[in-house]
Amino acid sequence: MRSAYLLASSASRRTQKTMTLATLTYTPLEDIQKIHAKAVATFKSGITRPLAWRRKQLIQLGKLIQENEDRLAEAIRIDLGKPRLEAVVADLGPVVYGVTNALENLEEWVSPDKPTKLPQWRANWDTTVYKTPKGTALVITPWNYPYVITLGPLVGAIAAGNTAVMKPSEMVPTVAAALAELIPKYLDPNAFHVVNGAVHETSALLSLKWDHIFYTGGGRVGRLIAEAAAKHLTPLTLELGGKCPVVVDSDTDISLTAKRILYGKQANLGQVCVAPDYVLVPRQRQDELVAAFQQVAKQFWPNGQFQSKDIGHVINSAHRDRLASLLAKTKGQVILGGAIDGARKMEITIVRDVQPDDVLLDDEIFGPILPIIPVDDVDAAIKFIADRPTPLVVYVFTESEALKEKFLQQTASGTLALNDTYQQLAVHEMPFGGQGESGYGAYLGKSSFDIFTHARSYVNIPFANDPYMAVRYPPYTDEGVDILATFGLRIPLPEA
Repeated sequence: MRSAYLLASSASRRTQKTMTLATLTYTPLEDIQKIHAKAVATFKSGITRPLAWRRKQLIQLGKLIQENEDRLAEAIRIDLGKPRLEAVVADLGPVVYGVTNALENLEEWVSPDKPTKLPQWRANWDTTVYKTPKGTALVITPWNYPYVITLGPLVGAIAAGNTAVMKPSEMVPTVAAALAELIPKYLDPNAFHVVNGAVHETSALLSLKWDHIFYTGGGRVGRLIAEAAAKHLTPLTLELGGKCPVVVDSDTDISLTAKRILYGKQANLGQVCVAPDYVLVPRQRQDELVAAFQQVAKQFWPNGQFQSKDIGHVINSAHRDRLASLLAKTKGQVILGGAIDGARKMEITIVRDVQPDDVLLDDEIFGPILPIIPVDDVDAAIKFIADRPTPLVVYVFTESEALKEKFLQQTASGTLALNDTYQQLAVHEMPFGGQGESGYGAYLGKSSFDIFTHARSYVNIPFANDPYMAVRYPPYTDEGVDILATFGLRIPLPEA
């Protein structure tokens, strides 16, 4: 039986106990097909369809978070060094918000849609779109925000009436162990399952037929997931990330801009798909922006970054080495941070005068390094972004409505966010997802419900209509052509 070492806890919000060394047991490969079969059979039994069952599971998911807040926050502190505020606000809190939002809106979401604007000749066909669950979903998630990225999509899967199997990252073993223990205690153990493991276990999961796969991670693995899904024609959601640019307008408030950019970069030490990846600033304002970053850093970490409890750590030494290599190779000038301490500690680092061909611009940084690229003007910044793969989000700091429209028209991204970073994730009333290289499909709020829902069309053409439809039957006639063409081919076109 394959396993990995971790620190596990039995602490809950009510009872805090000391973490002890334990092992994370990987799911036996021979059990994975059985787990899949159980989840499929549970869905086919029909138990997941009643709203009362869905509501109960959603409430239980909310209780799982609230009753184990301390344990879950401590688990992610051990695995990632994530400060409690970030764990509560950005990883655990959004799951509970998603649960309450789904509970408040579930009846509306599942209600059939009945189009009202219909041609008279088919107005009595009872045209309806029913919201039906897709079936059994597979959710494969990364290590950086393991609660919200695993349990957030689960909210949508439950609300839509599906069963699900979750594969959390083995790189956060304390978190993965907690989820494996708590999910079957709080949720229906026949409907929802956690599979722990690494490459072999993930490959075994992907060899099976699912009704939807939801994957969050990097583009390289995303392509492998898409290839596996294609073998079974399985619908797929890919949340991939990419290099998210920040554009600073020439007349924006530089001090507040620097503060909000650095806030977004320091969250989880830059290990988040929507982290600012690089900054494009007018040349004449680069010095001012650099000074503002240095001033903000003193406010955030008055005793230095390594002395602050508000900064997490790099996930492992391999990622540390990758980031250290980038710093060693860049031709830009480090103006903030740059220090590395041990296997997993690294300062938020800002590099100025970075050129377009610099190593820092090759791939998504996914860590605490922020390059500044001076450009001639905003038009140059737009071209810089448009010439590169579509990012998950474009951040623009400006008060200009005209500039906002220019970015909407001349750039592409999953999201366009003005005058702040990272905060768009708090908005569950709009879909969160990528485009092109940054992925496809979206979730949050109703979008989480929609992604796991099949819109099933329905009509009932009354027998009583047959006399009016007689011209469609063979033998065909020219009169039939003329009559039926009035419903499509020969409809008068509206004026432009």
